[in-house]
Amino acid sequence: MLVLTRKNGEAIQIGEDIEITILSVKNDQVKLGINAPKDIEIVRKEILEMIEEENKQAKLVLGDLLKILEQKDK
Repeated sequence: MLVLTRKNGEAIQIGEDIEITILSVKNDQVKLGINAPKDIEIVRKEILEMIEEENKQAKLVLGDLLKILEQKDK
């Protein structure tokens, strides 16, 4: 993991196409501005983790339903 220290208004560049700028720092919150091509999906990590967990649960339920249907066919 690369760790950087930045101040308000300073930025970091990722590759040629992504720039992250520190817009403000207040108490324990940092406001970021992200410039990236429209085809790059930017998602908050906690939302992505929640979606992944819901998908995992849905697969388990679907697996259980398929087992029940297979038992009925016997």
